[in-house]
Amino acid sequence: MDKVLGFLPFMLEGSVVTIEIFVLTLVLSLPLGLPVALGSNSRFKPLSFLCKLYVFVFRGTPLLLQMWFFYFLFPMAFDWKLQAMSVVVVTYVLNYAAYFAEIYRGGINSIDRGQYEAAHALGLSKRQTMIDIILPQTMKAILPPIVNEAIVLVKDTALASSLAVIELMKATNSAVNRLTDLTPFFYAAIIYLIMTFVLTLVAGKLEKFFSRYDAKEEW
Repeated sequence: MDKVLGFLPFMLEGSVVTIEIFVLTLVLSLPLGLPVALGSNSRFKPLSFLCKLYVFVFRGTPLLLQMWFFYFLFPMAFDWKLQAMSVVVVTYVLNYAAYFAEIYRGGINSIDRGQYEAAHALGLSKRQTMIDIILPQTMKAILPPIVNEAIVLVKDTALASSLAVIELMKATNSAVNRLTDLTPFFYAAIIYLIMTFVLTLVAGKLEKFFSRYDAKEEW
């Protein structure tokens, strides 16, 4: 047990890297997904096609394959080698932005057309309608699927170990191999559960915040 606890600081360092990947991915992919969603709904066909193609490619291929592409094939094609951590963040952001874009698009399309008509009758511009009326209601509707994706992201960070990024899972595997003891997996599971629990608490706070944008209260 003492030997296992001796590896715990190393695993916690890996947890910090896991959190870094998670935070950077969310901070960058959440805002990126919105313009992609709006572009997919655009009446300008070339823009709509490109946005839908981007979503199709990144949702239709495995995340691991995308990481290998940017780490191995991309440098061969453009003679531009990226650091492993940079590859992980870029790939995760592009991948999750595609998923978030579809969540945004579904949420926006779920808003009743009467909301747009009422906003137009009040003299609001399309921009004001989207920002002040549609998006707040959309956020309330899409919060549960976004939280689900965030929880999946916590677990997907383990794939970063395939590029020698020492996140939680990589550190845990190293501890298991050195100790020939499976106990570190138990500690890793606890750490992942703690992360998920924190996300669940944050989601509850956000749901309360966006509940004030209920459509019935808005109009």
